[in-house]
Amino acid sequence: MVTGRKGSFWLIAPYAAWMALMAALPDAPVWYAVRTVAVMWLLVVAGWRLSMLRLSVHRRNVAAGAAVGLAVFAVWVLPEQFDWGWYRRFCIVGEGGTSNIAESRCCWIAFRLVGSAFVISVAEELFFRKWLIGFAGFWWSVALFAVEHDRWLVGAIAGAVYGALYLRRGLGAAIAAHATTNLALGFWVLLGGQWQFW
Repeated sequence: MVTGRKGSFWLIAPYAAWMALMAALPDAPVWYAVRTVAVMWLLVVAGWRLSMLRLSVHRRNVAAGAAVGLAVFAVWVLPEQFDWGWYRRFCIVGEGGTSNIAESRCCWIAFRLVGSAFVISVAEELFFRKWLIGFAGFWWSVALFAVEHDRWLVGAIAGAVYGALYLRRGLGAAIAAHATTNLALGFWVLLGGQWQFW
């Protein structure tokens, strides 16, 4: 368990940097790439500072995380495959999606996929699960994870599932689940033209 101010800083910093850069930079694919690279660097430094490479990561936990991640992906996209007016009205805040990503070059789309699946998922797990559950408790972590997403209801479900997985099987399993969800969602967007999810 990571304790102390230094440990907390490196659990919080990658996510805080992601959010700060998202607020400060224009909504354009090139700036998403800049954000991805900056936070990826912070994650590497955080991993070194926190000795994250020594995490106990078992194949069974990673496999369980991947299976859970696919289930969360299904929960995330399923409501919008039906014409549920109540869901669109009450459970989605804002427009959602990035309209200009559809017309981007392949390299910017690749940055979007990598950033979503392998950068922000890790930063969020360090912050919401590893730090926030210990600092404020499970349900605060779920609530804040829901508020962070425009699809707040499925965000709450995802936050609860990832949190339960973290408490039961550890951070590696939670990261595997979140990365799998985001990777599957990325392929869903690209293959099905479901740009509202990005």
